[in-house]
Amino acid sequence: MAEAGTRETLSTDVLIVGAGPSGLAAAIRLKQRHPELAVTVVEKSAELGGHILSGAVMDPRGLDALIPDWRLKGAPVGPDVTRDTYHLLTETADFAFPHWLMPPQLKTPGAVIVSLGNLVRWLGEQAAELGVDIFPMTAAVDVLGGGGAPVRGIITGDLGRDAAGSPKPGFAEGIALEAKYTLIAEGARGSLAKKIIADFELANDPQKFGLGIKEVWEIAADKHQPGQVDHYLGFPLDNRTAGGGFVYHAQDRKLYVGQVTYLDYQNPTLSPFDEFQRFKTHKSVASLLDGATRISYGARAVTAGGWQSVPTLAFAGGGLIGCAAGFMNAPRLKAIHNAILSGIGAADAVANAITQGRQHDLIADLSERVLQTGIADELRGVRNVKPLWSRLGTVLGALAGGVEMWTSALLGRSLLGTLRHDKPDFTGLKPKAAAPARTYAKPDGKLTFDRASSVYLANLAHDEDQPVHLRLADPLVPVRDNLPKYGEPAPLYCPAGVYEMAEEDGAPVFRIHAANCVHCKTCDIKDPAQNITWVPPEGGSGPNYSGM
Repeated sequence: MAEAGTRETLSTDVLIVGAGPSGLAAAIRLKQRHPELAVTVVEKSAELGGHILSGAVMDPRGLDALIPDWRLKGAPVGPDVTRDTYHLLTETADFAFPHWLMPPQLKTPGAVIVSLGNLVRWLGEQAAELGVDIFPMTAAVDVLGGGGAPVRGIITGDLGRDAAGSPKPGFAEGIALEAKYTLIAEGARGSLAKKIIADFELANDPQKFGLGIKEVWEIAADKHQPGQVDHYLGFPLDNRTAGGGFVYHAQDRKLYVGQVTYLDYQNPTLSPFDEFQRFKTHKSVASLLDGATRISYGARAVTAGGWQSVPTLAFAGGGLIGCAAGFMNAPRLKAIHNAILSGIGAADAVANAITQGRQHDLIADLSERVLQTGIADELRGVRNVKPLWSRLGTVLGALAGGVEMWTSALLGRSLLGTLRHDKPDFTGLKPKAAAPARTYAKPDGKLTFDRASSVYLANLAHDEDQPVHLRLADPLVPVRDNLPKYGEPAPLYCPAGVYEMAEEDGAPVFRIHAANCVHCKTCDIKDPAQNITWVPPEGGSGPNYSGM
């Protein structure tokens, strides 16, 4: 938490941190209702959509509510979903569940396959046409106020500091952006949301997370089935490791291939990146990728705690929206519509407060307006599925989750009440001595790949001569504590080759290659010592995803 000090200070009516679907939806809704309001959006990526990564099969309900004629306006969506099948994989077999067996909570009428990055760029155009001021390459590094006092805006990051923190030629100090209300739309595990949730004591159950890894491939025309969607449980993950893969047939012979590994896994030698490589070797996936070309790669943390883990949304001076609050429907693997709906609900609450002449106070009805958009009903209906996975493992958890969803749909309530998330993900690791060691085959460069060649496809841009944005509270912890107990899992849970255990003069050394970072935030979540904190690097740094 900070004050402006001698920094240049600019003012606006509503400030939104993050130009994702929730932030842009809030901006659009504000200008739809009150064109006279000054609405400002800051985004840390070099261009809109550059840091956006999602599966993505979109439930259109959110976009229908925000821009009802989105199809006529040319929203860049792909094919309508023609088939959505859930599978259980073993190492050699593929068991598809009958469609009639799937609970209604898992079905998405009218769903479309999208590149969320492309959709976000389009939403940015719609917002700009309404008069929203959007500033890419602008990292929000702190909030104005806080510490129990109302949030009055943000501090943006400095540009042009060297690795030691000293100004370089062309240095530009960050500015203070003041607003009547500030909406935090950073996505999962955002740095400001993390501070605000702690500062205002907004948390409920611990948030649960997954690491989503995605590749875009161009496949042969005879293998491409536009609109076909497949979700997979089982192989390559073991029964105690929750998660699953997906394969979506998008437009123009594009295949979206990915896997989510939930970060409450126990084995410190597990590598989500390498498990994803193994997923592609299954015959059901490998046959599609034979002769195909890999185009893009990326990774991002996703929220998975659901209803129990949604924090209190309103704080003095603003609110949390989108995945900063955690509106992901984990069983359905859908979050875009809820992100948009949360932006709409928050915008309505903020607009009403401003028209009443208010600012910097607690908007008491903000949470209610957001949750009444349909988010509460949806998340309550699946609230016990993730806890059942965690308690029972993949096979029994999936069966129990299916029964739970069917009984909830038929009876209108859960027979289990509400199962709680009792601990955060970083506490889940077992000592290395208590876990079977995992080893992974060398990548073949055709179907499976290493981190270096994958990160290359993320189009990274980090000036290496800038302060490291992955900060160790105690630099001795990785070697002194994590290495003997867990084998130091950071090089394994990181999907981008940021962390390395090396040797110098016969002694182990922990190295950070911050320029490799794709901003997934996994280290901030999974480090067992909670010694790593991710903070935004210079604005414009990071991946520049294409078609993700």
